[in-house]
Amino acid sequence: MVPDEALVRLEACGICGTDYEQYEGEFPSPLPLIPGHEPLGLVAEIGERAQERWGVAVGDRVAVRSRYGCGQCEACARRDYRHCPQGGGYGFTSIDKPPALWGGYAEYLYIAPASALRKMRPDIPAEIAVLFNPLGAGFAWAVNVPQTRPGDTVAILGCGQRGLCAVIAAREAGAGQILITGLARDEHKLGLARELGADVTINVEAEDAVAVVREATGGGARVVLDTTPYAPQAVTQAIAMAAPRGTVVIAGLKGQRPVPEFYSDELLHKELTLRGVWGVDEASFEQAVRLIEAQKYPLHKLHTHSFDLSEAERAIQTLAGRFPSEPAIHVAIVPHARP
Repeated sequence: MVPDEALVRLEACGICGTDYEQYEGEFPSPLPLIPGHEPLGLVAEIGERAQERWGVAVGDRVAVRSRYGCGQCEACARRDYRHCPQGGGYGFTSIDKPPALWGGYAEYLYIAPASALRKMRPDIPAEIAVLFNPLGAGFAWAVNVPQTRPGDTVAILGCGQRGLCAVIAAREAGAGQILITGLARDEHKLGLARELGADVTINVEAEDAVAVVREATGGGARVVLDTTPYAPQAVTQAIAMAAPRGTVVIAGLKGQRPVPEFYSDELLHKELTLRGVWGVDEASFEQAVRLIEAQKYPLHKLHTHSFDLSEAERAIQTLAGRFPSEPAIHVAIVPHARP
């Protein structure tokens, strides 16, 4: 084993909307590759310097952040691998790049030297422990980027796994009021949102979401987070929901679709901050792992499906809602779930 590298035996790999976008070709990726950017596993081999740097040893369970860096640039010096110009992503790197094991839909994952991983408690079920990525996104997008403060009103568009995790993060931050939207078919998710801490749930097919948010908050939410995929109209709605001098965070990919009826004057008149977000920063990643280990929330209710590695395609399609009789929230590949 090279002194700076490691090999992880995968226990689980979470699946999110980006996996589906990659599967459909909406998210361009260098083929051929091994998908999977939310890996959790046990250290199988590790070099001496890597062991010292990451503070883990053979047999330890680790959560692995999605991006790796070159280890030489200014971004890597800050451990900000998301913005390394020469880096890459687990699940987004071609197998033509040695040693080929760059994705979480596998039995083993290679860990590059400039990577971020964190030791996790081994007694938490793998399908729950692997929620570190969506929960990290909840902290990053709903709390840390918009600088959510105790008492703030937070509106979340979309009640998928990241929207629900944003509810948890906002509640942890002490938000005074949390509102979340969904479709008619999402009633089970909206019910879970209420259990996790949402104060107001909105069926956008039966109600005017903008009007409901404005009325419930007395004029608009201080923080508005859009997690909806392929729904460019949600950007316009998010801006309309925001209170003056509020922050609008856009996290849901729109697949290059233009935003209808977007008028930039509203940003000026309200003096809004508009932020795009991508991935999970180190601080949010740490917050997520700590909260999972604290076992404070019923995270098992978020996880709905586990699939063997051989069923990866069905796992992606299940998350995407291709099987209406099997409503999904969080889905994971569990390579060693079956003999």
